[in-house]
Amino acid sequence: MFFVRRRGAARLAAAVFVSGLVATGAITGASAAAADEASGHQGGATATLGGLSKSSDAAVIHENGKDQRVQAGLFTMAVEQGGALQTYCIDIHHPTQDGAKYQETPWSGTSLNANPDAGKIRWILENSYPQVNDLAGLAAKAGSGALTEGTAAAGTQVAIWRYSDGADVDAVDPAAEKLADYLEKAAQNVAEPKASLGLEPAAVSGKAGEKLGPVTVHTNAGTAQVEVGGDAATAGVKLVDKAGKAVESAADGAQLWFDVPAGAQPGSASVNLQATTNVPVGRAFASETRSQTQILAGSSDSTVSATASATWGESGPIPAVSAEKNCAKGGVDVTASNQGDKPFTFELAGQQHTVEAGKSATITVPVKEDQSYDLTVKGPNGFTKEFKGVLDCKVASSGGASPAGGQSPLPSASPTTAAQGSGSDSGSGGDLAATGGSSATPVIAGVAVVLVVLGAGTVFFIKRRKPAGQ
Repeated sequence: MFFVRRRGAARLAAAVFVSGLVATGAITGASAAAADEASGHQGGATATLGGLSKSSDAAVIHENGKDQRVQAGLFTMAVEQGGALQTYCIDIHHPTQDGAKYQETPWSGTSLNANPDAGKIRWILENSYPQVNDLAGLAAKAGSGALTEGTAAAGTQVAIWRYSDGADVDAVDPAAEKLADYLEKAAQNVAEPKASLGLEPAAVSGKAGEKLGPVTVHTNAGTAQVEVGGDAATAGVKLVDKAGKAVESAADGAQLWFDVPAGAQPGSASVNLQATTNVPVGRAFASETRSQTQILAGSSDSTVSATASATWGESGPIPAVSAEKNCAKGGVDVTASNQGDKPFTFELAGQQHTVEAGKSATITVPVKEDQSYDLTVKGPNGFTKEFKGVLDCKVASSGGASPAGGQSPLPSASPTTAAQGSGSDSGSGGDLAATGGSSATPVIAGVAVVLVVLGAGTVFFIKRRKPAGQ
């Protein structure tokens, strides 16, 4: 059955939101070992929002008996350590923020988790602009009439909004509207794309003299380079495969162990994997703040990374602590495992908890939708581990935010929203310069550097192909 649009506030329900907040720490015996805070990123690409590109055109949102004109199209992002992305919005009722940092996120970490039509959005991305850059062929397929890059992007964004937000939205340009209708009706559910790079689990622990793990690699890159840090060098810890052979690079499916020598002083180590690859089309990107959630439409060769950590000791509690958002329960799940030989007792959100030796426990701390949180796990001997973030589970703000680009941006935000592009610059796509607030200027300059480094003519390796059947 095809998706049916409804006027009014049609929105998708919230569900489990799994975030990339993962960290570990160790306390062993009588030693005080306050863990260093680990990155909150599960793995993949980290990028900074540049703004709405010139590949955009007008659309109208119909809601509550009112019409609001917005600008619909492609956004640009600059990837940390090299690379560039193009994205569409999947969160129409929230504004974007200039310079917001985004992280590659599984669908379970966004409102797509609760969306039965999430796979149709990926189909639209793979069968429309910019993945399909034969605009004449795309127009013939859709029966739309001539398309420009701007109207093709607008039609694609409108079709996505109908599935991502249940929005009653139309493209202003007749050809863009016909493209949106075609994409909406033709879309089929396809599977979520795999992560560009990730490690699972992101935290392990155990006793000195053991191999701690395994940590499994997930990547679409050929291989990822491995670097070990923390106390590994001083403690003589090596990263090895199942056979005990030292590892310098790893491919998809590889399993890694931290080989900790017997007698090593209590400590912790980390492993960082880094690779260059195209981020798969359809990967979601969530912000560290409440900036509009995005979904990937195209990627250059980009630098991606992932980190996992290990803690060890000889006796006493040896904990590993991680956290993830849980929209189904309306909070954050904090999980503590203990591979030591004594109980691990800690304080979280004003309450005391104990994890017995060889066991693990998960505590859900309630957090309101759209609210920031700062949770600290405090254990004996100076152990602390902090988790910060924003619970962002729904496509519509609990405060009734206006559609993207409305007059209610977040505090300190300078919106470069879908409603605030510089106008309809149709046909001038391919330029990664952003429109919007002035705070995007450093991002534009950063993207320009990326373009120079990658080389003219090869800077943006979006996989382009003709529509099926052409």
